[in-house]
Amino acid sequence: MSDRREANLLLLFITVLVLLNYPLLSLVDRQDRWLGFPALYFYLFFVWLGLIVAVALVVRKRKK
Repeated sequence: MSDRREANLLLLFITVLVLLNYPLLSLVDRQDRWLGFPALYFYLFFVWLGLIVAVALVVRKRKK
């Protein structure tokens, strides 16, 4: 793997750690409901989905 790809994955890892840590989780851990579900569930789902998409974009092979 290239150094740039490894650096991007490390940055992505740190970003997800920050997004899933206490201060930001406490912002969405409220009694608010979206479509009947707690807002925290949606936040966790979209962070997880964003992680999958971001990793796929970083590790995909580009055609030359």
